[in-house]
Amino acid sequence: MSDVKLTYEDYTSGGKYKVIGTRPIRHDGEDKVTGRAIYGADVRMADLLYGKVLRSPHPHAKILSIDTSRAMELPGVRAVATADDLVDVVDKMSQIGETTVNIREIAENSLAYDKVLYKGHSVAAVAATSPHIAEEALDLIDVQYEVLPPVVDVRAAMADDAPLLDESRTTNRMGEESENASNVASHNQHDMGDIDAGFAAADVIVEREFTTATVHQGYIEPHNTTVLCKKDGSITVWVSTQGPFQVRDQLAQVMQVPVSKVKVIPCEIGGGFGGKFPIYMEPAAAVMSFKTGHPVKMVMSRAEVFEGTGPAPGSYITCKMGCKNDGTITAAYSYLAYEAGAYPGSAVGAGAACIFSPYDIENVRIDALDVVVNKPRSSAYRAPGAPNAAFASETVIDELAERIGMDPLAMRLKNSAREGTRRSDGTVYKKIGCVETHEAAKKSEHYQSRLAGPNRGRGVASGFWFNGGGQSAAFISVHASGQVSLNEGSTDIGGSRAAMAMIVAEELSLKATDVNPAVVDTDSIGFTDGTGGSRVCYATGHACYLAAIDVKERMCVRAARQLELEEGDVEFVEGEFVATSDSSKRLAWNEVAAAQASTGGPIEGVGTINASGPGNAFATHIVDVEVDPETGKVKILRFTAVQDVGKAIHPSYVEGQIQGGVVQGIGWALTEGYFYNEDGKMANPTFLDYRMPTVLDLPLIETVMVEVDNPDSPHGIRGVGEVPLVPPMAAIANAIYQATGKRMQDLPITPDRMVAAMYEEMAEAAG
Repeated sequence: MSDVKLTYEDYTSGGKYKVIGTRPIRHDGEDKVTGRAIYGADVRMADLLYGKVLRSPHPHAKILSIDTSRAMELPGVRAVATADDLVDVVDKMSQIGETTVNIREIAENSLAYDKVLYKGHSVAAVAATSPHIAEEALDLIDVQYEVLPPVVDVRAAMADDAPLLDESRTTNRMGEESENASNVASHNQHDMGDIDAGFAAADVIVEREFTTATVHQGYIEPHNTTVLCKKDGSITVWVSTQGPFQVRDQLAQVMQVPVSKVKVIPCEIGGGFGGKFPIYMEPAAAVMSFKTGHPVKMVMSRAEVFEGTGPAPGSYITCKMGCKNDGTITAAYSYLAYEAGAYPGSAVGAGAACIFSPYDIENVRIDALDVVVNKPRSSAYRAPGAPNAAFASETVIDELAERIGMDPLAMRLKNSAREGTRRSDGTVYKKIGCVETHEAAKKSEHYQSRLAGPNRGRGVASGFWFNGGGQSAAFISVHASGQVSLNEGSTDIGGSRAAMAMIVAEELSLKATDVNPAVVDTDSIGFTDGTGGSRVCYATGHACYLAAIDVKERMCVRAARQLELEEGDVEFVEGEFVATSDSSKRLAWNEVAAAQASTGGPIEGVGTINASGPGNAFATHIVDVEVDPETGKVKILRFTAVQDVGKAIHPSYVEGQIQGGVVQGIGWALTEGYFYNEDGKMANPTFLDYRMPTVLDLPLIETVMVEVDNPDSPHGIRGVGEVPLVPPMAAIANAIYQATGKRMQDLPITPDRMVAAMYEEMAEAAG
């Protein structure tokens, strides 16, 4: 077999753009597939100490005392850290990634103070000359506990007699604090129209209850960090994170130092999906580095990741919807109670804002409750809050369609949100592609095909995600060779380096390979919000575009100097600098780049933005399943994901994002979930028992990309990474109903649950 080297021209698609919409090989691809890329666990430096964390064996207990003296006597141990080493952290709310959190609670989650609130809660840490010595030292730390009863179910936690995680916590109900202590941290409501009149106008009403398990993002790379505190008081952090600036700000506030004293160097990241915004080990590592003067490296085990970091919340949801016989949805109500974990801050607010958002419904009411339980503090997971919510609403819509004898996609299309539709949270849509997505799904070859065979069913579901904007910065340097370097601050998870380089190359009439993109540390670029919320390609891409515009303008000035013309007499036309007064006077890009030393020095461009109007994302999924009537195993036969992607900058990576979201949704629907024993301890904290789908569980996932331009983006960009996780659970549940006649309302739909449901149906039929 001969070697074939593909060139840039092999990927060019033509059309409106020359670079955007093509499929160049990603700039960091070779390093990643050959093992040369530096991930957090690869960081090595002189005099490195290794840190390990002592974690609580109890899900709920008071800490009576911690004695670290025996651990410090072990040869090789250099430092220990407990909550007593942290100053009294301010009670302050801060935006971290896609959620708002309390800085004091971040500190308490990093090193427990007074109480442990879940099995795996960090209690103390040790730094030693080897990881094995540090591990041994953990056994020498004596912690005395007063064990308390745990609560690990959201409904049980809301009961009047439930054990309280925090005796001082009361419910913030619509902005007002209640008087009684409660595990319900907050209760908020959306109310639009007249809900009673809406249901009175309905010919058919369906109301159902749903539960979803706590699920983990399932990233391959465990959490890791290396921290060095220098004598000048500065702190440098090497870390796997989605938000370098968020890590900087959290650590600075917990350690009570200025942000200017903290530098975060983001390493390559082995997945995150929203789960790598919070800090966990950094405060302990910083304390121990400060005590010793040595860098301290800490890497979690897989069990620590499951038990000690932030999964997506479990939930209890009721959903009630009514419609007329012609399919018009007249009213929708939902009650959402989400598990926040040990501290408030679940994604229930986002779930409430997303649950009915693919539809134009006049009368809506939504109650959203954030509830603390003895589980790890919940964190973002790809469209946080929306997948739970869509599982409920899209299942009810499917039942409504069946009850009135209407095609399920036709009903969704009839009620589809469009420009001018008002969401229940008050937002009025600008230009969106919800209708187009529903139409594309209905017309797709998959939906038009015939599904034959016993125990088989086809299901559909739709989903919504806001997409994010926020702050981003980019910096471009032009080299004498004509190539450019691009520095930006968005951690690359899904190919964003390539997308940023393509945006710059398009604007500067270069090849993608002529742009060298780099994700740099927090001291080397302006503040950039994290890689989450489906914001990067839209917001950081816009900053890169502005930086390229800045470069073009500066290059035009330099070209005018070379041509001995007035500064305003040169414009950039298809890769050349052309005099407007005499088109025969022109210079190539490389000529201007090569002469920059003699025309004024280095040429650089800067782009910054606080992007609003990110556009919204809509998706509709179609799935065929087969259910084994004896074992209850659900097999996915075919899956098609239709999505409005705005403009696909690099179509391969857009397809990959969609397919990845579907895979995670399949796992969430059928196999994944935290399972707890009666004593409140997680029973499956390894990949052996936490069952994620493998290639053997998956079909070829087909994608249909609908491109409805976002008018607030110079290239029509919409975020694509999160909404693919929203529809799969409901689509699969709806397909299972078509195959078995049984509506499944609890996730995951495991074989034992499926068998129990089918035998229940048989018993009812026989009775």
